[in-house]
Amino acid sequence: METIRSGRLKQQYISLTHESGLRIYLCPMKGFNTAYAMLGTPYGSVDVCFKTDRDEDFAEVPAGIAHFLEHKLFENEDCDAFARYAKTGASANAFTSFNRTCYLFESAENFADSLEILLDFVTHPYFTQQTVDKEQGIIGQEIRMYEDSPGWRVMFNLLCALYHKNPVRIDIAGTVESIAQINADLLYRCYNTFYNLSNMVLAVAGNFDVDEALRVADKVLKKTEPVHIEYRRSDEPDTVCKRYAEQKLAVSTPLFDIGFKALPGDYTENTLNSVLDEMLVEIIAGESSSLYRRLYDRSLINGVFSGESMVGRDYICSMFSGESSDPKQVYEELCAEVTRLREKGIDEEIFRVAKATIYGRYISAFDSVEGVGGLLINGAFGGVGMYELVDAAASVTREGLEKRLQEAFLVERSALSVIWPDSLR
Repeated sequence: METIRSGRLKQQYISLTHESGLRIYLCPMKGFNTAYAMLGTPYGSVDVCFKTDRDEDFAEVPAGIAHFLEHKLFENEDCDAFARYAKTGASANAFTSFNRTCYLFESAENFADSLEILLDFVTHPYFTQQTVDKEQGIIGQEIRMYEDSPGWRVMFNLLCALYHKNPVRIDIAGTVESIAQINADLLYRCYNTFYNLSNMVLAVAGNFDVDEALRVADKVLKKTEPVHIEYRRSDEPDTVCKRYAEQKLAVSTPLFDIGFKALPGDYTENTLNSVLDEMLVEIIAGESSSLYRRLYDRSLINGVFSGESMVGRDYICSMFSGESSDPKQVYEELCAEVTRLREKGIDEEIFRVAKATIYGRYISAFDSVEGVGGLLINGAFGGVGMYELVDAAASVTREGLEKRLQEAFLVERSALSVIWPDSLR
């Protein structure tokens, strides 16, 4: 057991590896009324080719199986986990992203009982071919729903434009065809690989008792032989697949996503670089930028315009999203601004404002139990401690940011995705 302290924030949390192999991070927070717990595995939609130290060759699994597994773990022979949570009053959920699957709850009372439910149902899978067949129909309907979702499609159309081969371009839920290949045996194989406790992380934040949390872990968790996972990295070219993608759907105003594809390093490097990229997104087109004001004053964007950095084990990109009557003009002006900044450099005052904005964004995450729980999990899987991200944001220099701008924001490695209204084009 180790106490991790932040001199900058005057805060601390406990880090330990349980005898079962599970890494546990515990952050009691005074003055909060609820506790938040998240149990995660580094198994996401991009992990379709992998091997363990027990396998001779890499295994390729159908797209969407991580998401499918998330759905199925809530069920057992008797009832589902949500019915159990209803008795403790906890609010529970789960999600699958490109890089991880997480199960979580937040509670104001009965914390120990809720934590026991979380650890119990995630560590006791129950799959039969009959229940798998039923779930294929349910998830198939979900996939078809997302096929008609403009916000979802504009993002994945952009990822398909930016990436040639990286599985980040594939829908998190997979396709109707890919999930049809899933069976109970395949689910157990993926479960036994990625849900081995030595590969998982539990983060707890808020109003809870540390000793009580550890007693629950001792009660539920059993030691298993560790499984080492090797991921096959996609042979992704440096170039974008195409510069433009479009689709027509039922929208009143065209939607757009603009992306810049950076060259990835390892996961820790990508995580730290994403802090720089967030600042650059703010400098290029944040609400205080000159470009944002010009576009807004000319009604080329509206209040829903935003930017973000997206990072994973073997990809990193930055995206700008919004609505516009002329998305191509927005793209041209954004690319022109990137080119200008690359040539002229970043103004010192603009740098200070962007740095303060992003640093403040990280600090604000500590104002909620959910924010702290998320930072603990993100740091664990990204190879960067929760406080290291804050320190990284605080230590960024203008020279370092300009160097990153030259590396990660190239017009030739950018793309535009547009969803046009059915009545247009």
